[in-house]
Amino acid sequence: MAKHETPFLDELENGPWPSFVSDLKQQAEVRAKNEKGVEFQIPQDCVDDLLGVVELSYKHGRTHWKHGGIVGVFGYGGGVIGRYCDQPKLFPGVEHFHTMRVNQPCGKYYSTEYLRQLTDLWDFRGSGVTNMHGATGDIILLGTTTPQLEEVFWTLTHDFNQDLGGSGSNLRTPADCLGQSRCEYSCYDTSALCHFLTNEYQDELHRPAFPYKFKFKFDGCPNCCVASIARSDMSFIGTWKDDIRIDQDAVNKYVENDAAYPANAGAHKGKDWGPFDIEKEVVGLCPTGCMKFENKTLTIDNANCSRCMHCINVMPRALKIGKDTGLSILCGAKAPILDGAQMGSLLVPFVEVNADNDYEEITEIIENIWDWWMEEGKNRERLGELIMRQGFQKLLEVTGIEAQPQHVAYPRTNPYIFWKEDEVPGGWERDVDEYRKHHLR
Repeated sequence: MAKHETPFLDELENGPWPSFVSDLKQQAEVRAKNEKGVEFQIPQDCVDDLLGVVELSYKHGRTHWKHGGIVGVFGYGGGVIGRYCDQPKLFPGVEHFHTMRVNQPCGKYYSTEYLRQLTDLWDFRGSGVTNMHGATGDIILLGTTTPQLEEVFWTLTHDFNQDLGGSGSNLRTPADCLGQSRCEYSCYDTSALCHFLTNEYQDELHRPAFPYKFKFKFDGCPNCCVASIARSDMSFIGTWKDDIRIDQDAVNKYVENDAAYPANAGAHKGKDWGPFDIEKEVVGLCPTGCMKFENKTLTIDNANCSRCMHCINVMPRALKIGKDTGLSILCGAKAPILDGAQMGSLLVPFVEVNADNDYEEITEIIENIWDWWMEEGKNRERLGELIMRQGFQKLLEVTGIEAQPQHVAYPRTNPYIFWKEDEVPGGWERDVDEYRKHHLR
């Protein structure tokens, strides 16, 4: 028997899609029955009360969660998000219902044993409700009380060899795609770089000192499986410098609609889309128009290729990424908080990375950007907003990177050019007497 009536939430269970409401009801029932005999360390009916407070928020059209001040574990400024309900008498089970972020493993690889340990811990000391994974990338443990925070932290760090993630105005938990562990398209080892930077900047992860949050995300190729270009202050996207490799025989197998060569590797086979049309599905969709198919031969003007990988995705057995691989660094992506959503802007067109790389070139760029941002950034101003306010040219100055054609997104619209003194022969200083010889009053 449900503790609270939830007519509004019940509506969210209708339709063909999975519903978080159904999951919460199931967890509430599990805790009510407690067939495992768990000695719950927080109220047994906390999930019932969670459903109740969310229902009330839907009914009133406003939230019933409040910010109750900073809550955390000793020595860490990040990793715990304080949540308090403003109706504690109605819903005592969620009077305080803090969320903990746990630093997910690179590529989100888990052993079954670890997942069991984690869920057993959260059943014992929390609500048992998790989010695997949200937009942050972290393992999200939803709902516990203040006395349990240090207990959970101790178990995670001492028994599970696992750390809390980032939260607050600090470096957020870095996140990467599967990379070279599973993907033939990956141009660098995303997990190696993610692991290195996570360890290198532990202090920035746990002791908030930035104007606002800062995110690293790592994509092994331009397919961008963790969407780094759209939602990280600094994204590392795999790319290549040489030509796309073409197997002309395989290209023609696709054109001939050979059953062993399905377009998109068979991803769209659930419906009859008609015969494969290379002009319509590949050449005509190239964003830079750099492809041509004539006389059973596919040619690519690689100098004008933007590395979107659409053609490779459609004909994976015919086209392969180049062999001279590395990564590009982009800066300034963010969600629409102050000045609207932004995509990342290209800062470093190509960085060569390998197993023996110490990533010194990358860390130097990161630290130069942080020095500038911490000095010039306003409170709650993301890096992308600082770049908008002071200009991309300033970003090039602070990182010591020379302007390159790849930095130009579109032709300039401002006709005025402002020179710096060191760019003008002789600088600004002039001999007034010498000037007056040629320019009388």
